[in-house]
Amino acid sequence: MSFKAPDIQSVHFPAFRSSLPSMSGRTVVITGTTSGTGKVAARAVAELGAKVLLLNRASSRSDASFAELGEGVPAADLHQVECDLQSFKSVTAAAARVRELCPEGVHVLANNAGVMALSDVATTDGFDVQMQTNHLSHFLLTRELMPLLERAAKASGDARVVNHSSVARMAPSKTLRPEYLEKKGGDLGGDGSGFQNATFRGPRWLRYNQSKLANCAFTAALHHKLQDRGSSVKAFVAHPGLANTNLQQTSVKEGGMGATLTSMMMRMSQSTEDGAMGLISGMCLPGAVSGQFYGPGSSATSMKGEAKPFALERYYDNAATRDLLWQKSEEAVGGPFAV
Repeated sequence: MSFKAPDIQSVHFPAFRSSLPSMSGRTVVITGTTSGTGKVAARAVAELGAKVLLLNRASSRSDASFAELGEGVPAADLHQVECDLQSFKSVTAAAARVRELCPEGVHVLANNAGVMALSDVATTDGFDVQMQTNHLSHFLLTRELMPLLERAAKASGDARVVNHSSVARMAPSKTLRPEYLEKKGGDLGGDGSGFQNATFRGPRWLRYNQSKLANCAFTAALHHKLQDRGSSVKAFVAHPGLANTNLQQTSVKEGGMGATLTSMMMRMSQSTEDGAMGLISGMCLPGAVSGQFYGPGSSATSMKGEAKPFALERYYDNAATRDLLWQKSEEAVGGPFAV
């Protein structure tokens, strides 16, 4: 049985979108804009007047989505930058291209792109495909673009890094484990995708969980380092709740989720637009305070609803986890990230 995404209407996004401030004069770099929350966010900031750099792996989908955005927002200042998050070499080259395109600096870096429940395979750099795509390459990209973020913050008083996590940060484990940040891709449990006690618990999902937990720990560590040195660069993390995006379709196709169970679950989802509100909040809201977690609903575990700010959670926002994340990520990308 194949999975067909349900038709979910946006509930909160229209009012949220109308409340957003102008982004004129601000430069936004965002990964993963061919579909899903990244595509919604890219269009929103383009409509609000930002200069937008869209970082995606080269493909016909990337070309088509870039053309679609340009047709939809003809006055927008848009730039397509090739960036394959499964290759550190590609990320480094993309960062160099961003530096060429943005002498004014970068006001917002949205580390949005992600994959979910993929097979136990290694990237060309030797790391788990989920961990490198979802966290390690974004860690490298942030390191490479930090001087541009600082430049924009110094000139305007505000620049931001927004990471995109998931409710999967909470299960099946709340403990970040070092081996998932090491060159052990293809040797991290295999391809099981078990479902138990209303939670995905197979090794595919543990690898996804660890990458989403890493997004949060990275945000916490970056926030503390920036605050300690009095920087005007802010760090945020967001999650989309249960959003109706292409992630589920890809996971079914790759064997990470069953079509029947996925179809049942996604009937309770919220739209892609509603799921994007947390990410866009961190990118755009003028009153956002560094170290906030934006997600839907009335608690940090809610699956749908208006985007609201929450405090970072102690199971990753602690010195031991922050230090582990930073050390292992530096080792992975082959050099220090001195904030």
